[in-house]
This record gives sequence, structure tokens and C-alpha cells, in this order.
Amino acid sequence: MTLPQRFRTLSVACVVAATATLALSGCAKSETTDNAGGDSGQGAQTVQTPTASAGPGCTLTTYGAPELDLKNAIVGFSQSEKEANPFRIAETQSIKDEAAKIGVKKLLTTNAQSQLPKQISDIQDMLAQGAQFLIVAPLNSDGLEPAFQAAAAKKVPVLTIDRKVNATACKDYLAFLGSDFVEQGKRAADAMIKATGGRGKVAILLGSSGNSVTTDRTKGFVDQVEAAAPGLEIVAQQTGEFARDKGQQVMEQLIQSKPDITAVYAENDEMALGAVTALKAAGKAPGKDVKIVSIDGTRNAVQALANGELNAVIESNPRFGPLAFATAQKFYAGEGIPEDVIIQDRSYDPSNAKSSLGGAY
Repeated sequence: MTLPQRFRTLSVACVVAATATLALSGCAKSETTDNAGGDSGQGAQTVQTPTASAGPGCTLTTYGAPELDLKNAIVGFSQSEKEANPFRIAETQSIKDEAAKIGVKKLLTTNAQSQLPKQISDIQDMLAQGAQFLIVAPLNSDGLEPAFQAAAAKKVPVLTIDRKVNATACKDYLAFLGSDFVEQGKRAADAMIKATGGRGKVAILLGSSGNSVTTDRTKGFVDQVEAAAPGLEIVAQQTGEFARDKGQQVMEQLIQSKPDITAVYAENDEMALGAVTALKAAGKAPGKDVKIVSIDGTRNAVQALANGELNAVIESNPRFGPLAFATAQKFYAGEGIPEDVIIQDRSYDPSNAKSSLGGAY
């Protein structure tokens, strides 16, 4: 796909900026956060496809925002979930590191603790404190309208990362930076088909309801399994809320209610690691008796893969700091910003897990 020169310029700038930090994604509760940052050289985000519906993209003029020098600005970052899992830790740290690197005058940070009303009030509070540009990791795809309206009233641009919102780009928000979640699900399905030979009974540990990540990762996986492996039967779909403890509880229940399950697709690594614990407690060998494929690329999951307890991990990269601030700088320089800036995610399998640990977060 040939990109217009202006988008090509954005892509190159973002890639160059991104080489300073790290890579990958998820959402959950972690038993350990050691080395949550990973190795910045191995884990940097790479832009895959900046896209826009039509025209020159979103500019400062079309958005209706005032000019701004980030080095003399107050920037707000709204995190959706507590930093108790590797994805959220890496994401927040990446934003903080890049803000410091480029010399942002003041960075405000908040954490919604997985509560939508709190995320709305967090954003409104940052606006009251004078925030002039906002980076938001939405908790849900719907429900943030009051916060977006408050930002619009003050002509403050909102850049969304890691989860898409059901709103209008260049009006309700500036742009979305993140992964292709449907493609992640498809790649997870391909890895599962390879691990199982395309036959067996698989359970899906769904992420939290109400956000694009869960919806798209489920669609990508289910559609690909139906198309490519009719012998692989999906026998259960139950939410583990992107949390390790909940993933473990759901897996314990499934072991009792669906004892013939031979595979598990976990929509993030934390739930996969919870499933590993439950299977071990039940006397089953994860990765052998029950194949497991997950999405994120956390260090603990890649280590479990290297140990033979998982069968594949599809990366989802949380290190948005360089890309977010590079996008903001381009925006304030007068360049058009595409509606979606999609990053490229890696895959981990038994052949590269050990050598790739340094890039996991």
C-alpha cells in the first residue's frame, strides 16, 4: 500500500522516535512485575500502516485547536487500569519517559482503576488543572463522551492509544494509535491450529466486555478457526476480565464443566498464566495436555513459552510514549494525522522465545 508522502513522513518519524523505548500489550493482574520494561532496543514500536479515510488527515486547523509548544505545555495522560500488570506498567512508564525526553513542561498522570466514571472525572480534573493536550488509554470503547466534550469545550486535542473508541476522529478525538486487534486474533488462531494440528476442543478466555480489544481479538480468532480449521471446535467462551486471578478461576471451572478441553485461547497473557496455574493444580500439563496460545508478549508469558507451558504468544506493544509524542509534534507542526496509526506486532513461538526474552516487557 503506497502512502501519501505526509503519512510516510509521520511513519518514519514515529519509527525513529520509537526506537528509544520498548514493545508489547495486554491487560491484567500480575504476580510479578520484575523487568516489566524489558529491553528498549529489542522492544521498540514500529508503525505498520498509518491510514485515513480520505483527504489530508486531521490538521490543527480542521481540529480547531490552538498552536502549542509541547516544551511549554501541560500534557495529561489518563491510564485506564491500575499499574498492577506488565502492560499497564510499561505503557505508563513509556509515556513518562518520552515526556521527560522531549522536555514537556509538565505531565499530569491519572489512573482510573478500571472505573469508567473515575476516568471521566480524571480527564475533567486534568483539564481543570490546565492540560493542553491529552493522551488517553480508554477503559471502554463507549462512555467517555462527557470527557471528550469537556476537552472539546477547551479546544484540547485528545489522542487515544491501545483501545479504540466509538466516536468520530478529528472531532471527538484526534486519532488512534494501536494494534490491529482482529489481526492479532487471526494470528493467534493460526498459531493454535499449528499447535493442535487443527483438531480438538478449545476454550476462549475473553477479555473485559465493552472494549474493542476483546471484540476484535475474539472475531479474528473465531473467524479464522471457522475458515481454516473446522476440526477445532470452540466449546466455551467466558470472560476472565484480562486478569490472572480471574483467568485462573474460570479455568478451574472449565476443567470441571468441560473436562475434554484440549486447548485454550487467552486474550491476554495474564489470563493464560492463570490458566497455567489452574491446569497444574488439576494435574494437567499446560502446553502439552492442553495447548495454550495468548496475546501480549509479557516477559512472564514468553518465559512460560520457553519453558514449554505455553505454545505461542502474539505480541501487543504497550510502549506508546515515542509514537504518541511524535504524533503530537507532527500535529502541532501542521501536518495531517491519519485516523488510525497501526503498529506492527511480533510473534513468539518455541523457536524464538528464549532468544526474545530481552524484548518482552
